[in-house]
Amino acid sequence: MEFGFKQLKVYQKAYQLAKEIFEISKSFPIEEKYSLTDQIRRSSRAVCANIAEAYRKRRYPKHFTCKITDSDAEASETVVWLNFAMDSNYISKEIQMRLENEYEEVERMLGSMADHPEKFLPK
Repeated sequence: MEFGFKQLKVYQKAYQLAKEIFEISKSFPIEEKYSLTDQIRRSSRAVCANIAEAYRKRRYPKHFTCKITDSDAEASETVVWLNFAMDSNYISKEIQMRLENEYEEVERMLGSMADHPEKFLPK
């Protein structure tokens, strides 16, 4: 079986977080549908999508690094939306802190990938 992006620990973690954010955001008020709800869902999913794109571009280290840093930026954006959700009393401080800590771990993994693209070159 070929090793693909779905086997990357960072992808699996980001994917689970995006699924959790989707479930949590179902309880956001209807007036947030086209703003906070949409934005947090998009950014959390974009972390995963950019990892997948990066993996397919791993033959070209600069392209790989670019997509990985895009993924990192989307993770940071997701944290901002989590802060807005907490400050709007849509999620608790505990949920916000736990998810932010999880995204910090994702960001560390992505930073390591960006710093060492050679580890992901196709064999």
